[in-house]
Amino acid sequence: MPRSKNDGRGRLGGRAKGTPNKATSTVKEWLTQLVDANRKQIEKDLKGMEPGERVKLFALLLNYIVPKQQAVSVEASIQAEYNEMTKLLQTAPDEVIDRIADRIREIERYNNERRGENQ
Repeated sequence: MPRSKNDGRGRLGGRAKGTPNKATSTVKEWLTQLVDANRKQIEKDLKGMEPGERVKLFALLLNYIVPKQQAVSVEASIQAEYNEMTKLLQTAPDEVIDRIADRIREIERYNNERRGENQ
């Protein structure tokens, strides 16, 4: 009888979690050595490129240098902010919370007055 997923006995197959991929690390090492050995030629080739081509190449290379930002949904962002504010409110002194609430009421009154003027 074959094992089923989530049977409580661990992974079904493949590398153990956290084990590096040997092929990937070998290729990365080889590419690093290749670039290091040909650095002067690469710089010479870059200087010989048209400015537009050079910019396109830099933009392409930046994908491998700068980590990509992960998209964050609006809901997740709001939830994270809410959680952070909840933690702050639980540890803040009562007088600070009262001042914040008073200021929020002032801002709401101001916004309501402005909306009344604009209508």
